[in-house]
Amino acid sequence: MTGASERSWFQGAPCGLIGTSLEGLILEANDTLIGWMGFTRSQIEGRPFTALLDPGSQLFYETRHAQALPLQGQLDEVALTMVCADGTRLPVLINSLRDDAAGMNRIAVFNASGRIQYERELLHAQRAAESSEAQVRVLQEVSRAFGVSASDEDVAQSFAEVARTAFAAREAGVLLLDDHGELTLVGGTNPLAGTVPPIVSLRNSPEVVVVDHETAVAQYPQLAAALRETRLAALSVMPLMDDDRRLGILVCFFGRARQFDDQFFDLQKALGRQASQTLVRVRLQRQLAFLALHDQLTGVANRQLLEQSLEAALEAAAARDEPLAVLFLDVDEFKSINDRFGHAVGDMVLVELAVRLSAGVRSEDVVGRIGGDEFVAICANADEAAATAIAERILHLTQEPITMEAGLVSASVSVGISMFLPGAHPRPAPEQLLVRADRAMYESKRAGKNRATFETPPLTT
Repeated sequence: MTGASERSWFQGAPCGLIGTSLEGLILEANDTLIGWMGFTRSQIEGRPFTALLDPGSQLFYETRHAQALPLQGQLDEVALTMVCADGTRLPVLINSLRDDAAGMNRIAVFNASGRIQYERELLHAQRAAESSEAQVRVLQEVSRAFGVSASDEDVAQSFAEVARTAFAAREAGVLLLDDHGELTLVGGTNPLAGTVPPIVSLRNSPEVVVVDHETAVAQYPQLAAALRETRLAALSVMPLMDDDRRLGILVCFFGRARQFDDQFFDLQKALGRQASQTLVRVRLQRQLAFLALHDQLTGVANRQLLEQSLEAALEAAAARDEPLAVLFLDVDEFKSINDRFGHAVGDMVLVELAVRLSAGVRSEDVVGRIGGDEFVAICANADEAAATAIAERILHLTQEPITMEAGLVSASVSVGISMFLPGAHPRPAPEQLLVRADRAMYESKRAGKNRATFETPPLTT
């Protein structure tokens, strides 16, 4: 990168960046951190880094962090709390590097507000599950089954099996709401599927409902006929809820008439609470895992996931003797968009461009944001012709104006492409492919922007 580009990347990096003297005085802070904190640059630079921390973090930083950094040279994921100009607390994670050659400490600051909130919700869900009616044997059994559940399907299947046994039901099915708000069978079985239309009042009931043959004849004639046809005596429908939010339902189907007493209803509710809590936990864990590997602004892969994907793509390309293309994309004149429309519009432009980039590549390709206004696409089994076609689609999609409340925003990208052709090229390290593509992208910039340029390594001799 040129010096100007490095400076632009420093100021616009998606995390806070600080340089301090070895004694801890702030020498420089980037725009991202200043925006988070609400101070002016002059209010931050020249002050001790500890002046930005709350008392507890100050004590920890001075007694632990400041002592360990000179010895270890680098410290990662240290949790601190910073105090903004308006007095609000900002939880952060910092990575620190002691640069003796430059005579300074380099600190990267990551906003941990979202992560901490998810972890609190996860802890709340886990505690709620642990405090449920553990004295009931069946709840202990379902707790063991749910303990190894890693997906909605795992939870639903375990729940259906435990409920069928616990209530001596012929069959049981768990239906969960999908992304379109429709109930879909996820675990167990539904012997009435296709025999009777869904009964909305039963599916949306806020309480456990039991329908025996007599009730069905009086209120749901079609259901009564379906029960006779399938030789069922009754069914129960229990809602699965997360506070006021409906997650789905459990339906138990009974082959013989029976008494539904208070113990039955209490156990159904207890099981429902535990299943709902487990569903919430599983989904929160999935969200946390997603956040760890995806850019929080655009939702595409972050640098960590890109590095993992590129390493795997190189391994596969070498093993299968297939070409691999890496596209490095940089938004043209992005600073002018921020200057003209503001950073909020700039962020929305990045989100829209990420959508368009994802639409321009193939379904199996990986798109990620490597930082600022720079994106990367990893295209496995793509030769130069395929990479050219992908780049042309991206260029066409991205140069279309973006409609914002502030008006039409025109944005384009410059693309650099590096290739790995097994047998023709020596196998590169993942970082080498990125550097080559980055270099080719700057050739596109120099050639007039809004275009793609190839950069290939020397052929193997």
